Amino acid sequence: MATIVKEFVVEARLEQVWDALRDFHAVHQRLAPGFVSDCRAEEGARVVTFANGMVARELFVGLDEQTHRLSYSAVGEPLGHHNASAQLFAEGPQRTRFVWVTDVLPNRMAGFIDTMMEQGAATMKRTLEAQD
Repeated sequence: MATIVKEFVVEARLEQVWDALRDFHAVHQRLAPGFVSDCRAEEGARVVTFANGMVARELFVGLDEQTHRLSYSAVGEPLGHHNASAQLFAEGPQRTRFVWVTDVLPNRMAGFIDTMMEQGAATMKRTLEAQD
């Protein structure tokens, strides 16, 4: 199984970043606009359309208010397994460390997922820092 980790610092308060991250069905508006072009809510899931045209159904796994952690799992081909989590850590009053981890099978999908996550991380950082 491939594990991909993206970690970056957001120049924004933890509460502000958490408010956007925890809004599971508004990822296309509050967290990664442009990278995610649409998000449709389903019971216990979201259907996400990415700017490159790829569509993924992501199951909501859990949300932990105490640890500022959200987890989800993408289902369907070509993925045999996909589990991801994003967790936030305060780095001071106006800085938040964002840690995004994805486990994926088959291993051949790792390069593709890594590229997508790199683009997503850059978009999230830019978006979160632009918010008041």
